[in-house]
Amino acid sequence: MTRKIAGFLQEIGLKIEAEELEDGTFLPGILIRSGVMIVDETKLKYPGDLLHEAGHLALAPPELRPFLDDKVELPGFDMNKVEAGTIAWSYAAGLHIGLRPEDVFHAGYASEGLSGLLTNYSLGVYLGANVLEESGMAVSGLAAARLPGVEPYPKMLKWVRD
Repeated sequence: MTRKIAGFLQEIGLKIEAEELEDGTFLPGILIRSGVMIVDETKLKYPGDLLHEAGHLALAPPELRPFLDDKVELPGFDMNKVEAGTIAWSYAAGLHIGLRPEDVFHAGYASEGLSGLLTNYSLGVYLGANVLEESGMAVSGLAAARLPGVEPYPKMLKWVRD
């Protein structure tokens, strides 16, 4: 699963590198350094977390991406909205590469109070999809219905914000 995710991230232009990491990273086995995702597979607890962290990079404007580090703070952005958009991005990316939703919204999400994500998304209630739409990365069902040939979220128009 890790290799599949890494291949996808490289394909869409996000940088990912393997490196031995110290304990204590924000997510086990993952560190963002200067806009590059560093991964230590020996410490990676949930491979689906790679998609979540990649979502932060993908949603960042390209001029900010090289300056992002572990906490992935985006100056001037509502980080609650960014987090919601990241959740929606990771779900769409997981489906795109053939992962199960449970691989993206794993057991660790329950400890964050997000255990309802699987239920919501399975019912078509896509938390954060509006952020992707505002960023020009996806369109909602109603908007897509007015655009011939465009599929609605969880299909994406583009994977990285430009």
